[in-house]
Amino acid sequence: MKQKTEEKDNYLDNHYIHRSNWLRAAVLGANDGILSTASLAIGVAAASATREPIILATLAGLVAGALSMAAGEYVSVSSQTDVEKADIEREQQELNDMPDIELQRLAEIFEKRGLKKTTSLIVAKELTEHDALGAHIRDELGINEISQAKPIQAALASGASFTIGGLLPFLVTLFLPLNSMEYSIYGFALFFLIILGALAAKTGGSSIAKAIVRITFWGTVAMGLTALVGYLFNVNVS
Repeated sequence: MKQKTEEKDNYLDNHYIHRSNWLRAAVLGANDGILSTASLAIGVAAASATREPIILATLAGLVAGALSMAAGEYVSVSSQTDVEKADIEREQQELNDMPDIELQRLAEIFEKRGLKKTTSLIVAKELTEHDALGAHIRDELGINEISQAKPIQAALASGASFTIGGLLPFLVTLFLPLNSMEYSIYGFALFFLIILGALAAKTGGSSIAKAIVRITFWGTVAMGLTALVGYLFNVNVS
């Protein structure tokens, strides 16, 4: 039994889809943390002659952004969980009210996947005898352990990663020279985004080059537009 469990764990380690939930939230949070705080810092730096407003604005954006990301992710994923629970309850009711029709639906699903009609019915009957609701949740509703929504996990991953991502440009505003601060923030933020894109792609088993190009392009657009706003207003904040 122990050997089979280890083999299952090793099998999952060779695939990346089981990481999709927390990886999506973590990458989104870190990317948003770097990008939003850096963009905010650049916008203020472009219109400020002193360091204090830049630090204050960046810190405020970091705290507000982390809390907003965590709360937003929790609410969003909780809504998905509510939908899943409602569908599962509806499916249980249908199994109680019309088991024969539900059995036929399950058999049709397997037939569409390539099994012969007789084989599909045999498989559907055996799965129904073993765990009728579980079979319909997995094969009819498409809900499984990997795709199932986990609000707390998503909120923690998103909030924590936003904080880590946002701290990087914040540290730049603390220690780098005030002269041409916006260019320094942009350069470091771009560097951080490239590292994030490469790590996310490697963790998810996707193309590192595509991830870097995508994150660099949109990061540059966001920070460039924010800097433009600061230059246009050109308010000397002191």
